[in-house]
Order: sequence, then C-alpha cells, then structure tokens
Amino acid sequence: MQVNTRAEAFDRWIRGRFVELNTQLEELYFRQDDRARVEGVGDPLKAGLRDEGHGHIVGLLKEGNTGDGFQSAFNVLGNVGLYLAALRRHELTNPAREERSPFPEASSLALHVGASLGMAPRFATSHLATYNRAIDGSRKSFTSLRDELLFIDENTRGILSLQTAADALTRIVHLGVTNPAADVLFATAKRALEDLLQFNERLFRELDVARFFYCVRPYYKPYRVGRIEYRGANAGDFSGINELDLLLGMCRANDPYYTNLLVDKMSFMLPADQARLRECMTFTSLLDELLASLEHAGAAWFRANATAFLEVCDLFGRYAAQHHDALVKRFIEEPAARLSQTAQQGLTASGPPLPVLLKSLEVLRDMRMAAPRTDLPSRFADFQRLRGALK
Repeated sequence: MQVNTRAEAFDRWIRGRFVELNTQLEELYFRQDDRARVEGVGDPLKAGLRDEGHGHIVGLLKEGNTGDGFQSAFNVLGNVGLYLAALRRHELTNPAREERSPFPEASSLALHVGASLGMAPRFATSHLATYNRAIDGSRKSFTSLRDELLFIDENTRGILSLQTAADALTRIVHLGVTNPAADVLFATAKRALEDLLQFNERLFRELDVARFFYCVRPYYKPYRVGRIEYRGANAGDFSGINELDLLLGMCRANDPYYTNLLVDKMSFMLPADQARLRECMTFTSLLDELLASLEHAGAAWFRANATAFLEVCDLFGRYAAQHHDALVKRFIEEPAARLSQTAQQGLTASGPPLPVLLKSLEVLRDMRMAAPRTDLPSRFADFQRLRGALK
C-alpha cells in the first residue's frame, strides 16, 4: 500500500514537535502562582504550535483524499483533533467567545474525515487509548509529562479490561445464562473486573492531583468545529462499559434517561463499537433472564450461575463507586472548589457546569450499583429478589 506522505509527516509532527511545544507550555503554566492562567503566557510557543500544525493541515486539505481505508483516515481525524484540542487548551480558540472556529482549514479537514467515518469530527478516547498505535514503544500524547502518560496508560488498561468483561458476557447471551459452560465466561469477566480495580487503584495512588487537574484535564475541553461545539472526549466513549450496563441489567435501553446518554456518545465511538452497542440494545439482560427462571432457584445449575453473575455485578458496582468517589471527587471536584468562579467556567469536558455534571455522574454511579433509590430506575428490588432466592 502506498504511504500517504502528507499524513505521515503530520503524524510525525504530532508525535514530536507538537508534544515538545505543549510540554514547554505546561511547564510555564505550572510554575505560575495562578496555574489556571493561560492567556498571555508563552505566546511565541503557541504561535509556533498553531502555525506549524496549520501548514500540515493545509497540505492534507488540498490533497482531498486523506488516506487509504479506515486506519489512515481515523489516524488523520485523531491528529487534527489533537491539534484543535491543544489550540483550545492554550486559549487560541474558545467556544464561549466565538460563533465559529477561527481555524476553518482544520475544521474542514475534521468534518470531511469525520463524516466519511461516521464519527464526531474531533479526537475521541480511542485515539489515545485502544487505537493509540505505539512506534518504538512511544504512543501518542499531548505532552511528555509523566502524569499524562500514566493517565493514558492506566485508562487504556482499564478500557481493555472492561472490553474483555463485555466480550465474555456477550458470549453468554448466545449460550443462555443457565448454560453450565457459562462458568468459564463468568470467570473471565470476574478476572477482568478485578484487574480493572487494581489498575484504577494504581492510577489513583500514583497520579499527581495538581498535574492532572492543571496539565492533563484541560486538553479534554469542548471546542468548535466549524459552527458546532463538540464536547470533549470522555473515558467512557467506547461500547464495552455500556454493554456491561445492559447485559448485567443495571440499565435498560428503553429508559429515556439512559438512552439519551447512549445517543450522546454514539458518534464519539468507533464505528465497530457503534454496531456492537446497537446489537446489545436488542438483547435480554442476564438479570432478566435469571429472574424469569426463579422457579428453578433450588437447582444446582441455577445457583452456580446466579452466584457467579452476582459476583460480577458486585465487582462492577465496586468499579462504579471507585471511579466516581476516587477519581471524580479527588481529581476534579475538590481542586475545582479552590478555583475562582471565573476559572470554573468551561471546566468540564462535557460542557455543562461542574455541579450539573457531578449530579449526572452520581446518577450513573448509583444505577451501576443498583443502589436503593426510588427517584431513578434502579434495579435494587430485582437484585434483592435474586439474592433472596439463593438463600
């Protein structure tokens, strides 16, 4: 296959000079008394980042055909998305003060490639996680800061674990939740979630709160592509986490609140993930399948599989609590509380004010834990029925 030299040159710039410029800017910001101050700091570095990236983008836009097949086009989409995200981080663009992006060439390239792939025209989580191709051991990132690389690597390990668990449970759908052979699949899902908890514990232990809050998180802010403002990439923008929600029965595809979340994130997923999620929305959950067989609760096959199912659910609930109570509270909520009211504006990757985001995340956490709440569609009572049948 003939190499697209312009796309390759842009990729080399993203992996090299782009990282160097961002890292230098982060060090300037972090040395200030007010680490949240960005405007008027490091302007020559910002101009270099803007202009060098622009030169690559103009060449790709003129070329028209950005590559051969999905992989090349997806890589270009990620690179132009990383470039625009960095411009947003360094306040060279801000959707709050603009009606359209001040970078029309980059917007045009992102819109062209995004539309051809069926994805949002910005970088997605997969660009820095499961499709972040390493060259000689080095993967893409915004900076070379230790804490960003730690965040990317542990997030990737966590996503891979959730995908492994979702793959295993999806296979159970085709066997039937009471099939004796499902034991090996429940065991695979359980090991994957146990690994996930360990990866998160290591991340929370080793990640520096200030470095994450001031030097990593800002690259995930919303920005405009053309006239439209697109929310930031979210670590949950892959199908595996939602497959687990639906397969375990914690959430339901016909719940308007939850389905709205799926619709919002669909275009931020890989096309293959979008297809997996659509198929998963047609399955009967393993919880509902077990509840339909409660008359056999005394049988050994029922007790073994239902017990294994509940062990997986408990681990998934522990993960949901761990993610929200450790990551969100310690690394976002608490440091944000120390910012001025002005600095808190535009803080979140998803766009809404932080209190609104935190409330929505708490709802999702409690749904995944099947918490005893009557103000949301919790499956608490159904899980109590299943647990009671095993006593």
